[in-house]
Amino acid sequence: MNEDPNQSSNIADPVFVEDLFLTEVFLIKGRLANKNKRLSNVLEDNQRNYLQVQDATLVSLRNNEVIKTPNVMVNVKELILAHELVDCAGDESLRRLASSETKKHNRIRAFYNGSVQFEVGGLIEPGAYESNKVTGRKYFVMQRPTVRGLDLDHAELKVLKGLDYAILQRDSMAYVYDFG
Repeated sequence: MNEDPNQSSNIADPVFVEDLFLTEVFLIKGRLANKNKRLSNVLEDNQRNYLQVQDATLVSLRNNEVIKTPNVMVNVKELILAHELVDCAGDESLRRLASSETKKHNRIRAFYNGSVQFEVGGLIEPGAYESNKVTGRKYFVMQRPTVRGLDLDHAELKVLKGLDYAILQRDSMAYVYDFG
């Protein structure tokens, strides 16, 4: 349901989008409130149950319905994938070092097995999807992700095409096929 009852289109009006969050039910586009560092670090360091997303556009993965709201609270447990479209808190030279071609990467396909089934394929550091007691990280980064199983031709979901990286919550993946 759209909050604007006079809106006649399923496409939301353009807004400034910094961050993307994919859950089982919605693709959420907006700005993470009070973000002062890279999104991956915010997610790892988060101690709260909910993330506040401002100027949010929620796109239903089930029926492509678009909901626009000034604020939405997203349960961290529901996150499957995240991406920072605009890096407002990082260092470009550090980003280039982190994605250096000198690192060894494995190609994987990670399958989400919820009510809307889809997969994400791409390159990761070897074993990044495994738990690590030393780092305690809950997320891993996939380079050049490809999303399959969602209607990426929908105007609001096209943003998932051609991402340079995605931050995946390791516990959201039901199956991983590791080509490495």
